[in-house]
Amino acid sequence: MGVWEQTTIAGKTADIFLPSRVEALGTRPGAGGVVIFLHGHGMQTLAEKPVFTEWLDRFGLRTVCPHGKRSWWGEKVCAEFDPEISPAKYVRENVLGWIAETWDVTPPAIALLGVSMGGQGALKLAYRRPQDFPIVVALSPAVDFQIWHGRGLPLDEMYPTPESARQDTATLQLHPLNWPRNQLITCDPSDEDWFEGAERLISKLSSTGIPFESDLATMYGGHSWDYFNHMAPRAMTYIRDRLEQERNRLPTVRR
Repeated sequence: MGVWEQTTIAGKTADIFLPSRVEALGTRPGAGGVVIFLHGHGMQTLAEKPVFTEWLDRFGLRTVCPHGKRSWWGEKVCAEFDPEISPAKYVRENVLGWIAETWDVTPPAIALLGVSMGGQGALKLAYRRPQDFPIVVALSPAVDFQIWHGRGLPLDEMYPTPESARQDTATLQLHPLNWPRNQLITCDPSDEDWFEGAERLISKLSSTGIPFESDLATMYGGHSWDYFNHMAPRAMTYIRDRLEQERNRLPTVRR
């Protein structure tokens, strides 16, 4: 079994998974698939989740789990995370830069995976920069996060009103001509807070003709790690398959 370690990326903590083997991907020697995991509001990373660890090791996927506080992983500065750089910019610049420098891996051999708050953050990152994040998996994404505005959370400092938050949701950030080639969105139908938002986003994807996969039928514990763990085989197999598909899109290197 691989091992989890903790490191710092641009002065911020991140959990790193090093599998017992690295699945060969890409066109450069040593290149392999990497997963960036964005945690939810509870701030639990995959380092604490044996089910996901087993699948990551099985598929030989190195993983970075940056610690993002309760920042919602968006383009807005969140003082709890950092007074100057937004969490989305941190992932795009610092985390991607660290992966390139440390493991010599660059897009498209990188997949985004997120749950809850991290799920919506992963979707928005992929929608804004599909060239960097062509693969995204969102489990129970908190798409309509404006419904949590006014609860005394950092969200209130980032957006002056619920409407300003709604304008920054993944559903409204989706561009009909510029989107990630691979996206999987799932949500337990008993998830009271987030199911409707996921359903609305999927409806927009469908009406726009953007390819995606989804599961809004599987019921297993509502908005919980019971559900996330139950969906791990589907999520991780999707990521492994799409990383391989992206690898096949790359031109062959002649030596």
